Amino acid sequence: MTSTQTITQTIAQTTTTEGFVEALRAQSRRYHDQHPFHVRMNAGELSRRQLQGWVANRFYYQENIPRKDAAILANCPDLEVRRRWIRRIVDHDGTAGEEGGIGAWLHLGEAVGLTREEIADGRHLVPGVRFAVDAYVTFARTKPWVEAVASSLTELFAPDLMAERLAAFERCYRWIDRDGLAYFRARLQQAPRDSAHALEVVCAHCRTAEAQTRAVAALAFKCDVLWAMMDAIDQAYPD
Repeated sequence: MTSTQTITQTIAQTTTTEGFVEALRAQSRRYHDQHPFHVRMNAGELSRRQLQGWVANRFYYQENIPRKDAAILANCPDLEVRRRWIRRIVDHDGTAGEEGGIGAWLHLGEAVGLTREEIADGRHLVPGVRFAVDAYVTFARTKPWVEAVASSLTELFAPDLMAERLAAFERCYRWIDRDGLAYFRARLQQAPRDSAHALEVVCAHCRTAEAQTRAVAALAFKCDVLWAMMDAIDQAYPD
């Protein structure tokens, strides 16, 4: 049975909205928190070099999130959705007087022993991470905007991951300056807000089985992007 057939079956098992949301939430089984590299990270088993490699490579994803969200805004005809969605860009880019998520991630890089310059210039970026992130931005730019919104619903699973990651870092990597973990703390509040809005939008616009199947497939694609990034980092930093 193909993945699309499985998704369609899941959606059809209960009432339309319930089955749809269930199918979306079922993608948590594909989330990158279950990747072996991530499991080792939360168990405190990564070396300093491995952790630095993860932070440096993940920055490419962080700095491209606003570009992904800008692509969704450019394609979205709904004024109310745009008014709320733009907060995501501000959250990551920050403002003239307040640092956003990109700046917070640079602080994390400094906290693990990297310089801002070496993070920002991409000297540690491995090809597989670049390819996966670029594919995600292209997806958001070229696919129907509702599907791009659906792909962002990995945020449904993010709060638990962030809480676990924050606790693991504080417990297992005591050499990291705690001020460098501000990004994770901020996402504990932002991710639930963002995922609630995205879920509201997707449920409102995906009324047919076909539209719902495409939305779940978009979320599965995003899970694959995150998993591919972890694969590439794992291979580049074996010890």
